Amino acid sequence: MTISMYQASVPRFVNILGNLSKILDKTQAHIDAKKIADGTLTGYRLFPDMLPLTSQVQIACDTVKGVIARLSGVDAPVFEDNEKTLAELKERIAKTIAYLQSVPADKIDGTEDKPIVTRRGEKETHYVGMQFLLGHAVPNFYFHVTTTYNILRHNGVEIGKRDYLGQP
Repeated sequence: MTISMYQASVPRFVNILGNLSKILDKTQAHIDAKKIADGTLTGYRLFPDMLPLTSQVQIACDTVKGVIARLSGVDAPVFEDNEKTLAELKERIAKTIAYLQSVPADKIDGTEDKPIVTRRGEKETHYVGMQFLLGHAVPNFYFHVTTTYNILRHNGVEIGKRDYLGQP
């Protein structure tokens, strides 16, 4: 059996984003139980030179929107990066999932060799679709979701591996 570009991307991203949303639910329950001020955990980071939790969630969402837009040619929605609360981050995740699910599989399948160019400042990086998806976007997405998980776990939120993995 062959796995398609669509199957390697959208369902996996949707699954993990859904798990991340449930982790944020557990985080809200933790905040409520411990009487922690809303917005406190969203500013935490693992180390001073790392981005805070809010940015980790934003980048995870932007990564998957970007790869699906580049592969499919379907414009991704633009979000303002102004979330301050867990509820606002959950809304961002929900909007990202809705976008991913709106892109038909036939727009993504067959893009294994599609030329993809990314730019950071003056630097251009050239990929083909499969390389971009599996070598760049998927690891980047998991990095930011894992960092979010680690920030929350480090701050005492009772979550574990099953919360992260969910039911793939």
